[in-house]
Formats: sequence, C-alpha cells, structure tokens
Amino acid sequence: MTSFVPSGPPDGTHPSLAPPVARLIEQLHKLPGIGPKSAQRLAYYLIRMPSEEAGALADAIGSVKERITFCSRCQNITESDPCLICANPSRDHTRVCVVQEPLDVLALERTGVFRGLYHVLHGVIDPMSNVGPGDLRVRELLLRISPASPNGPSGIEEIVLATNPTVEGEATAMYIRQLVSPLGVKVTRLARGLPVGADLEYADDLTLARAFEGRQDF
Repeated sequence: MTSFVPSGPPDGTHPSLAPPVARLIEQLHKLPGIGPKSAQRLAYYLIRMPSEEAGALADAIGSVKERITFCSRCQNITESDPCLICANPSRDHTRVCVVQEPLDVLALERTGVFRGLYHVLHGVIDPMSNVGPGDLRVRELLLRISPASPNGPSGIEEIVLATNPTVEGEATAMYIRQLVSPLGVKVTRLARGLPVGADLEYADDLTLARAFEGRQDF
C-alpha cells in the first residue's frame, strides 16, 4: 500500500520547516530560473555554508542594492554616474549601440570590435508579458539624440540596433528605427547569418534567408 505524503505549498515549503528556512526558500524561489526544488537545495547549501561566507554573500547583495545605480546617459548599471564607458573620452561618441540588457554590453565589450557608446533598453516590447514601449528606456534614447537635448547637440551620427533576433527583438528594433530615422541619424542593424562552424542542413529558414541577404563580395 502506497503511503500519502503531503506535497506542501507550491513554493516548495512545508509546515514542518522552521520559519526562517521557509522564508529563505520562498525568497530564492522568486529568482528567475529557480524552481521549488532548486530553491530548497540552495537554501540548505546556504545553511551549511560557513558563517563568514554567508556574511560575505549577504554583504555583496546589500552593497549592490546600495551602491549600484543606472547611468543617466546609457542606462547601464554602474557605481559612478556617468559610467566608465560614457565617461571615457577615447570612445567613439558619435555611435551608440542599442542593446536589450546590461549583459549584452559585456558580451559586445568582450569582442573588442565596437568602440562606441551603448544604450540599454532593459527589455523588449512583448505584449504577451504586458511590456510596452513605455516600460523600456526608449524615451531616454530619444533625449540623447534629440537636437533639443538639455545637454546640447549630441553629435551622435549612428544608432546600431543590437536587439536579439527574436520576434520581440525585431519588433523593438523596428519601433526604434521609426522613431529615430526622422531625427536625421543613421540607423543600422547587426548582420544576421550563419554562425562560424555551422552546417547548412541544421540552419533554420530565417537564418539562411538572413545569410543570403547579408552576403558579401568574396
């Protein structure tokens, strides 16, 4: 005969848990990509962690919330305003690359191929998730390149749209292009095509189409 074991609340906690542990699991479960089981494992890992390490982790989280802000120019996360990239006189201040998230800035910086500035949208237009243009940092982008900017003429000559090649990313790029083009600023889009080492037979139709559209002289 199979015995019945109560499953507990959806967050993975159980009435038998000590309240501090239950609260910890509940908070960990709110993190993106962390399910109930993962939250439980993380909670018990933290419980077994030496007090010094647990204190250092808590201090790092608190420090981020207290000291990190958004750059008033590019909207990237930073400790100083403006951020180090925007304040760097050796960067090309005539070109701005528009990305979805702060992690995209790190990815592009690792390549070393772009020496201009950035603008972080903090998301994309996604009606299914109730995210509209007003939820993104689009207004701040327009203020940067507007001739009537409070900071005077920006000198920005090109906007590089580097949103992800998804339906939402493409829709967001199109929306921004429609707003920026009348301002007399050149708008470009990152090329799409086959990744290095890829086989044609495994590429999807959209990738192949983009590869043909972006073909170059050889």
